[in-house]
Amino acid sequence: MEETKNQKPNPVRDKSFAFALRIIKLYKYLSTDKQEYVMSKYMLTTGTNVGAYVESAQQSPDRFDFQREMGAALQNAARTEYWLKLLHQSDYLTQQEFDSIFDDADELVSLLTAIVKSSKRTP
Repeated sequence: MEETKNQKPNPVRDKSFAFALRIIKLYKYLSTDKQEYVMSKYMLTTGTNVGAYVESAQQSPDRFDFQREMGAALQNAARTEYWLKLLHQSDYLTQQEFDSIFDDADELVSLLTAIVKSSKRTP
């Protein structure tokens, strides 16, 4: 992700943005080459929403809003994993395609889980 003058490096923001770009490319592939439109559309929505919620959390005025936005990002990342599993198990994604993007999704889930848990512990 290109950084603007006011933005410092932020791993979760950068990873969620890069993940959204991969999801968009995967959606294009699934809808064009595989002619799969339903599950891939849900995957597109949840996969790109991860970064949208992370970005929104960065602008939160207080800790409560930050926790809520990061929690929503985590939920969307987990839902994206679900859609990826369905696409794989229904043979729209090869094992290699699935492994590549699922690893990124799983990394985001782990990172967001840690952020949500630590933000609840912070006074």
